[in-house]
Amino acid sequence: MHRCVDLGPTPSVASSSGACLFVHRPKAAIRSLLGRTLLQLLCIQFLLLGVVHAAYAATDAPRWWKGNLHTHTLWSDGDDFPEMVAEWYRTNGYHFLALSDHNVLSQTERWISLSSVAEKSKGEPWRGKSFTPRDAYASYLDRFGPHWVETRNHPTNGQPQVRLKPFDEYRTTVEEAGRFIMIQAEEITQNATNGRAIHMGAINIHEWIASQKAGTVPEVMNQVLQAVQDSAAKIGREVLVHVNHPNYKWGVTAEDLASVVREDFFEVWNGVDGDNDPGDAFHPSTDEIWDIANTLRIVAFQASPLYGLATDDSHNYLGNKVRSLPGQAWIMVRSRFLTPEHIIRAIRAGDFYASTGVALDEVQWDPASKRLSLQIQGKAGESFVTRFIGTRRGVSVQGRARTDADGKIVETTLDYRTGSGPQMGEVLAEVPGLNPVYTLHGDELYVRAVVTSSGRIEWPSTEYEFQRAWTQPVGWQRPAPAKP
Repeated sequence: MHRCVDLGPTPSVASSSGACLFVHRPKAAIRSLLGRTLLQLLCIQFLLLGVVHAAYAATDAPRWWKGNLHTHTLWSDGDDFPEMVAEWYRTNGYHFLALSDHNVLSQTERWISLSSVAEKSKGEPWRGKSFTPRDAYASYLDRFGPHWVETRNHPTNGQPQVRLKPFDEYRTTVEEAGRFIMIQAEEITQNATNGRAIHMGAINIHEWIASQKAGTVPEVMNQVLQAVQDSAAKIGREVLVHVNHPNYKWGVTAEDLASVVREDFFEVWNGVDGDNDPGDAFHPSTDEIWDIANTLRIVAFQASPLYGLATDDSHNYLGNKVRSLPGQAWIMVRSRFLTPEHIIRAIRAGDFYASTGVALDEVQWDPASKRLSLQIQGKAGESFVTRFIGTRRGVSVQGRARTDADGKIVETTLDYRTGSGPQMGEVLAEVPGLNPVYTLHGDELYVRAVVTSSGRIEWPSTEYEFQRAWTQPVGWQRPAPAKP
């Protein structure tokens, strides 16, 4: 139904066909011709706007959509309400958002005490006692008002509580066709029985998926993947599963990622400060893990390489804490349409890049010429360097254990570096400027690009201070299986 505007005491309504109907009272006879004409013109304007502002057109070309797939709210260990979190992303230039709270879907009836809200949103200890944290509940009430915000006293202990809105309710406050969508998700969180942490994001699921129990990280990964697949098959749903922050608590190794060939995605960069993305003297970085895993997958498992995501993993939205902020890392997905299904299909096709600030106007892979070319969106006062990274054929896939300063074996990704010959994850070329190009020579197993800007990220980080973008590996082929 199209909206009509009433400029006076005579009401106007809309018919089922969209035309404006004017209901006249006796006093309407004295209304001026000018008033009636203006009213009609305004109704026509609204009808035209409904056409002009259609979400999609048949001739739409693929475009870049910005989104985050790893986000937390008060439904688990975030410090703000889902409506507030979603609105932050929508008003800061994002097009899609998955709220992925730990081991829960926001589908049930949930009340949380105001004291718990205050506890989750209090400032970090280093701020000292003089710091006055921003009040999450007060901000929520101020933004949405008492008719939306629901409160009660706990039936037993009388404590004041606020209702956490479920997904299908809060999504209505922010979604806009062709502009911003919400995607239901869950961070399936568990430890293998050997103590290693493994968290996985399940995107666009329709029901809660339980955490899994198994002896090793690869066994847990396979069980999670199977559980999500079985759930999606019930209703024929497009879903995506990715491994989160592999270096968190040093939980996931490159060998783990390589061996589970049905998993195609992992976080090459996670926006939480201090979750070990850069590695250390005894553990490889997530970039190094990516190249080791991809090499092993192609050479040892005859499988496709992993695609790399960047996500916020945001928890802190009020300014009270700064370790896990929104707007730190995201993906740009190329698709004609902004729907969960089209976004997931484009990600599956590798038609996306990850970023912490660098924007790419174009990423083009030409299989015929074996040419990877980028067009970087320039920024005043910033310079850009692109490193084309890959592994060449003939590389050794025999690794050795890493040891610490005392010679003790470190339980982490093996060390595959050798004194000579091809290495895993070599810098094949380094190109300055806005239009870097790399043409494969024929001995590469794959190639990917990392663009680094001289511009710093918006919020200071102890892990990496400059803006970057990562493209997906191209030029790879599954080697033929060895003959028996």
